[in-house]
Amino acid sequence: MPENTSNTLGRRRLLGLGAATAAGGALAAQVATAAPASASRGRGLSFSDDGTFRVVQFNDTQDNHRTDVRTIQLIERTLDAERPGFVVVNGDVVNGDMTTAEQVRQAYNHVVLPMEERRIPWAVTFGNHDEDSVAATGMTEARIREFLSGYRYNVGGTARGVSGDSNQVLTVRTRGGRGPGFALWLLDSGRYSPETIAGQEVEEYTYETIHADQVAWYREQSVALERRAGAPVPGLMFFHIPLWEHRFMWFGSPTEWTEESHAAAVVKHGIVGERNEREYTAQFNPGLFHAALERGDVKGIFCGHDHINTYVGNYFGIQLGYGPGTGFGTYGLGGDDEHRLRGARVFDLDLDHPGVLKSTRPVFAADLGIDLSPEPQPLATPKPFGHR
Repeated sequence: MPENTSNTLGRRRLLGLGAATAAGGALAAQVATAAPASASRGRGLSFSDDGTFRVVQFNDTQDNHRTDVRTIQLIERTLDAERPGFVVVNGDVVNGDMTTAEQVRQAYNHVVLPMEERRIPWAVTFGNHDEDSVAATGMTEARIREFLSGYRYNVGGTARGVSGDSNQVLTVRTRGGRGPGFALWLLDSGRYSPETIAGQEVEEYTYETIHADQVAWYREQSVALERRAGAPVPGLMFFHIPLWEHRFMWFGSPTEWTEESHAAAVVKHGIVGERNEREYTAQFNPGLFHAALERGDVKGIFCGHDHINTYVGNYFGIQLGYGPGTGFGTYGLGGDDEHRLRGARVFDLDLDHPGVLKSTRPVFAADLGIDLSPEPQPLATPKPFGHR
């Protein structure tokens, strides 16, 4: 399938230009200062007695303090239907349309409250838009994370001394709590590319990516988990901005990006789902996929960012894919189809299945009886906060 950017490039560029100005060129890697979080404030994440565990991914809720009511409905109905053991909100939780810190807190509250009300452990990774309002609100990702720490079922944190502000690995204990049976890797893929690199102008509007120290951190933690468990611990990896390998898989090649190469890739990699815009990735390939391939523990790498891509496939033994864009307050397909692909992604884990990752599938708003009309439906007033 050829690239289709006519409906989204203009909107995407407008979304980003304000953010790049607000960032004021301060695009160097952030060094985390908080200690790594343990799972669920001592409650932990555990496989059920039958050896199963379910994860749900939401991403790109991307709205302000008057969140579209259908975004909240989608989250609530997905949780009620799927009953996950863990939820990851995989970046771009909010946009830059807020002028006070209170409004940013309200926007986050609307997204995480459904998990709090259902007592489901959850965590957030940060995307490129989460700091877009920082010039007006002062809500850096560190301050956002501090605010989120007040929620009872938040298990989010970040490792010290690693680029970004949402890097951690959570483990799901095996039956009876005998040790780590699965790893949930959450990474911060950054925000926007600098305007120049080594004195050379960056011509194309691009994004940040995983940094070398994050790849090293993953390797170290992966080895430590293997030593602890006595064998490699299978896992899923989540971050917001896609890798170059997402595009390589879609076309089955790093060089041939044609309809013919894609048709062959569908067969080779078992690709299912849609690609309605190109993969808006970074200027450089960080080597994370190669590191995961070498370690052999990560069974799937999933992103958001490109709201109207939903595809997934098996790229040399690792599932690569997208979670559908969840938010009704940001760009979609356009026209009457604007919200057709709003949704979430579900992952079913089973200790008795080779690799533990048994299956993954999208859940769409249309299947949950949610109104898909293109007109916005913002909340009349913000919801009360759900802190402890």
